[in-house]
Amino acid sequence: MKRIIFILLLIVTSLNSHAQINELGVFVGGANYIGDVGPTNYIAPNEPALGIIYKWNRSPRHSWRASFTYADIKSKDIDSDETSRQQRGYEFKNTIKELSLGLEFNFFDFNLHEPDFKITPYTYIGASYFWADELYISGGETHSGNTKGNFAIPMTVGIKSNLFENFVLGFEVGARYSFTDNIDGSNNPDYKPYAFGNLNNNDWYVFTGFTLTYTFGEQPCYCAQ
Repeated sequence: MKRIIFILLLIVTSLNSHAQINELGVFVGGANYIGDVGPTNYIAPNEPALGIIYKWNRSPRHSWRASFTYADIKSKDIDSDETSRQQRGYEFKNTIKELSLGLEFNFFDFNLHEPDFKITPYTYIGASYFWADELYISGGETHSGNTKGNFAIPMTVGIKSNLFENFVLGFEVGARYSFTDNIDGSNNPDYKPYAFGNLNNNDWYVFTGFTLTYTFGEQPCYCAQ
């Protein structure tokens, strides 16, 4: 955890030297997962998620973005609409710690040095690396193993506005396609006899919530460099 925060601080320090406007703030919301246990609703946060966000606004239309998000995720077969899952009765709980880097694109100009009210939808895509426990389920009981890192692709849509001076408030939904099928303990490579579900589909997790960032830095020159 300390190492991740240190990396984010290094990014902020290095980018701030370019005299561009910066945003630093928090993400507060919820998380859910989609896989082989429990319901399959894509947007159904059932556990809290918290994060820190840094943005370097390269132009009124796009920003480089770095974030670290921490969330517990859980799911129960009993909450599924599928009878077979309800009868099976599996459940699990895991923790996601995600570092994400990428590009945020604004659909409308969002120049924070102009005093008038602005609002824009936006999208974010990049690359994420997350840590989660290696689970497996045996005899209906969930067992936890070592923590392992995996990559994921974040796909986020949202809307934001400069509702307050020097502050930007946003709301977003970000789905992550992970490169593992074992967030839920359904396909642990060390416990193959206990594998279940669709072994050809990887797991997803979703962060839904609000962002609040504080803007600072000198007025940029949005020109070709």
